[in-house]
Amino acid sequence: MEVLRGIPFRPDLDALLSRLHIAKGSQDARDFQALLDEVTSVARPKAAYEVSYVEDRREDTVTVGGVVFTSPVLRANLDGVERVFPHVATCGTELDEVPVGDDDLMRSFWLDTIKETALQAARTFLEGHLQQQHAPGQLSKISPGAGPTYLWPIQQQRQLFSLLHGVEKQIGVRLTDSLLMIPTKSVSGIYFPTEVRFEACRLCPREKCPGRHAPYDSKLSQSYHEANRQQFRR
Repeated sequence: MEVLRGIPFRPDLDALLSRLHIAKGSQDARDFQALLDEVTSVARPKAAYEVSYVEDRREDTVTVGGVVFTSPVLRANLDGVERVFPHVATCGTELDEVPVGDDDLMRSFWLDTIKETALQAARTFLEGHLQQQHAPGQLSKISPGAGPTYLWPIQQQRQLFSLLHGVEKQIGVRLTDSLLMIPTKSVSGIYFPTEVRFEACRLCPREKCPGRHAPYDSKLSQSYHEANRQQFRR
């Protein structure tokens, strides 16, 4: 497993103030900058990944690195793909140690937003590293539990983590019994090369999702859903 540490984290103060609707020069702006300075001094975003290979494909399953995943969408996207990159990226455990008062909801919200920015820094660095070191071409990503249940059930986080031996020890990300990741601002999934970029968001009808990267495509979602139902009937 390849571990990426020392990831640069240089948050844009003005962009964050705009995102949070904080007026420049206000007391809130000064308080936020103090929090950002505190967080930046300890933030250590990280990522880890494996170079794995697709070994077998069945109707609705695909075997990667000896681990069998059940997902018609993952199976369809890995058709013809040989090399993939299971991964985890995180804002880092250090940010969970930044103190927040029990009744300070604003500071808690601000910190949560900064954590998201640190996570994005880790993801961006990981994607750049994969391109530089492995030259996969255009990459897409799919994650367990992202979008409708039939895409790739959240329960398969366990199988994904089994491909990343020692990830908790190496970068501090652990999987809870309820299949959530700690730190919460962490992501997991599989990067794969593709000519046509795949976005799970296009299959998810959830409205007002803060993490949406592409508009919902009802026709595309229905086609995957029907394929899943037909395989289930078999």
